[in-house]
Parts: sequence; C-alpha cells; structure tokens
Amino acid sequence: MERKPISTNNAPQAIGPYSQGIHASDFIFCAGQVGLDPASGKLVDGGVEAQTRRAMQNLAGVLQAAGSALNQVVKTTVFLANMDDFQKMNAVYAEFFSAAPPARSTVQVARLPRDAAVEIEAIAVV
Repeated sequence: MERKPISTNNAPQAIGPYSQGIHASDFIFCAGQVGLDPASGKLVDGGVEAQTRRAMQNLAGVLQAAGSALNQVVKTTVFLANMDDFQKMNAVYAEFFSAAPPARSTVQVARLPRDAAVEIEAIAVV
C-alpha cells in the first residue's frame, strides 16, 4: 500500500514532523487542525466558535488537496480545552455536517497547541 503525503497552502503548514494528511488506499487521514489562519499562522480571534470554523475550513482545505471533501468524512475526533465549550463548538460543527454527519468522539484535554480552544482531526474516503 502506498502512502502519499498531502500538503496544501489552504491549511496551516505542519509545525512539526508530521503531514497535514496522508492518502492511503481509499482513505485520507487528516492531522488535527486548530483555528490557525493559514496566511498569518496565528490563532483566529473570536473564541471557540471562530476557532472551530477555521479548523473545519482547514480540514476542508486538506481534504480538497487530497481529492476528497467534508461530505466524504467518516470519522472525526474533537479535542476541547474546556468541555464547557461543547455546545458552542457543536453548533458550528453542525454547519459543516448537517446531513449524515460522520461518527465522532469528543474529549476534553489538558492543553492544545498554541493554547487553542479546539482541535479537530478527520478520516475521509476518496
């Protein structure tokens, strides 16, 4: 099975030894995305809602570069710095996955890169 790294300017560049995504077989495995603006490399203002929206846009950029899309996502994992933000995150998340949403896990973590409020990773089919 061939593994093909995915790279795009429509999502923040990797800040460590990892790929934005990997295309393997019929699947795209996306690295977790926080609410970083790809152009500035800075966390977007506006709290968990704005960061969730930007993280989803970043995932969409990686998926598009891989020949897939958000409607092809089968599983996501959402990492929240504070579970009290669940409802706010969930409302924005629902804007991107209104019909037949993917399976999802949501967990609270002690800390996220750049002190982000949310990080989202995804697995999609091509």
